[in-house]
Amino acid sequence: MGNLAEAVVAYPTAIYTALLGVVLVYWVLALLGIVDFESGGIDLDVDLHADAEIDSLSTLATYAVAFGLNGVPFSVVVSLLVLVAWTVSALAGMWLMPLVPTLLLRMVAGTGVLLGSFAVALPVTARLVRPMRGLFVTHSALSNAALVGLPCRVLTQAVDEKVGRAEVEQRGASINIRVWARSPNALGRGASARIVEYDPATGRYLIEAAS
Repeated sequence: MGNLAEAVVAYPTAIYTALLGVVLVYWVLALLGIVDFESGGIDLDVDLHADAEIDSLSTLATYAVAFGLNGVPFSVVVSLLVLVAWTVSALAGMWLMPLVPTLLLRMVAGTGVLLGSFAVALPVTARLVRPMRGLFVTHSALSNAALVGLPCRVLTQAVDEKVGRAEVEQRGASINIRVWARSPNALGRGASARIVEYDPATGRYLIEAAS
């Protein structure tokens, strides 16, 4: 275990260790309902004239599809990539890096491990993502106001104008939807609410506490 502790704080694994720390903090915030795990907690406000940004997003989506990383939230893909790359890099740091004789060669070898770990993580993550796609199927009801008026159950710790998720029972299946509510409110995890409005621009539902 001593070798592992040294590996995770040494170059190059230290880079993935820092990223893994960011991922862990992100998921803690997601569990607390502070960020939306499907959108990554970041709202992209792209104007029509921002052609460069649109092209960048399209390129990123193209690469994701090419590597088989589509079909699940971006946050899940990034988390798996970091975890797999960290694991590969840590193992290399334990078994291979001690065999490199000089500091200069260790830096060169470390850079190779850094890039190689990411290269290995891509196909491994794609394989892990494949069976998860069914959990994130977009239901047609979410693209219209078909759920307005139905009861729902809050899934996040809180719901406000920026963050919130809820679960709706429809045709014997549970549908996970993005919601918001006007503040202040008493909505929290497990609270019963009613869907009162759908905003097609944001794909979110306005909810209020069930009477």
